[in-house]
Amino acid sequence: MTQILLVEDNELNRDMLSRRLIRRGYEVLLAVDGAEGIAMAQEHHPDLILMDMSLPILDGWEATRALRADDATKTIPIIALTAHAMEGERSKALEAGCDDFDTKPVDLPRLLEKIEQRLAARR
Repeated sequence: MTQILLVEDNELNRDMLSRRLIRRGYEVLLAVDGAEGIAMAQEHHPDLILMDMSLPILDGWEATRALRADDATKTIPIIALTAHAMEGERSKALEAGCDDFDTKPVDLPRLLEKIEQRLAARR
């Protein structure tokens, strides 16, 4: 089963998105901050990471940089999720090492398409 790590500090967002992903057949791992996200990625090696960028302890930008610097996690696709839809956010996420970018509130069909594209490219 395809495993997705969802790194999201907002409980409502985490619950809503994880339930929707599980209904579509994904196994979902959850982390509530960037440090926990790094630890979960290193332990479980998920097929894809959905990374909120505004996280406590260690934000999504730094967590992504740390994952990219680690040989064990550097090839895992990461999709940035942010409520900040400002012009520079996409390029900032890509510069940090994310493979793609999506805005919140999540448009599930659009996000699922991005997830499938990233998973297909990894296969």
